[in-house]
Amino acid sequence: MQNVRIDLVSDVACPWCAIGYRRLEQALEQLDGEIDVELVWQPFELNPDMPPEGEPILEHLCRKYGQDAASIERTQGEMMALATDLGLNFEGARERRAHNTFDAHRVLAWAAEQGRETALQLALFDAYFGEAKRPCDAAVLREKAEQVGLDGDAAEAVAHSGRYADEVRAAERRFMESGVTAVPGFVLDGRYLISGAQPADSLADAIRQVAAEATSRPAEDA
Repeated sequence: MQNVRIDLVSDVACPWCAIGYRRLEQALEQLDGEIDVELVWQPFELNPDMPPEGEPILEHLCRKYGQDAASIERTQGEMMALATDLGLNFEGARERRAHNTFDAHRVLAWAAEQGRETALQLALFDAYFGEAKRPCDAAVLREKAEQVGLDGDAAEAVAHSGRYADEVRAAERRFMESGVTAVPGFVLDGRYLISGAQPADSLADAIRQVAAEATSRPAEDA
C-alpha cells in the first residue's frame, strides 16, 4: 500500500480547521485500502498577541475582517450549519471568545508523544466551539485530556509549565517559512501545500496524485 504523510497545520481556535479535518476524514474513507496516510498535527496561532482575557468573538471578527456585525453573524451561521452537517458540535460558537492557544499547543505536543493528539485536538474543538470554553485554560486542558484517556494531572502540569514551548515555536516557524500563512494547511509529502478546508473529493484526488508521484520518482531518477 502506498504511504503519504500529511502535516495538518491547525489551531484549536480555528473553525475551518475542525471542518477541514472532518473533510479529510471523508477523503481517507475514499482512500481506505488504497493509500495509508500518516497524519501529523502542526501548531499555528491565530491570535498570538491576544491578552489572557481574550475578546468577544463577534467584536474580534468584525475588527479583523473589517465587516459589520450583521455580515459576520450571517457567515458564522453558515459556518455553524456546515459544521453541524459534518457532525461537529458548534453549539457554543457564538458565545466563544477569541483566545491565544499557545498553552493548548504545548499540551497537544505532550499528547502527541502518547499517540493521543488527534483525540485531544477533537476534544478541544468540542470544548471551544461546542461549549465556548477557553481552550488554553489549564482546567479545561486537564478535563479534555482525561476524556481521551490521558493523565489529567500530567496534562495540567504541562499547562502550568513551560514545557514543549521550544518545540511548538520551532514547528510554527518551520511551517510559516514553508508558506503556511493561514489555516488549515495540508502539507502533503513535505512538498505540496493545500490551503483551506477543501472538499473531501479534492483532498482525496490530491493525495492520490502525491502518492502516484512518489511511486514514480525513483524510476524517473534512474
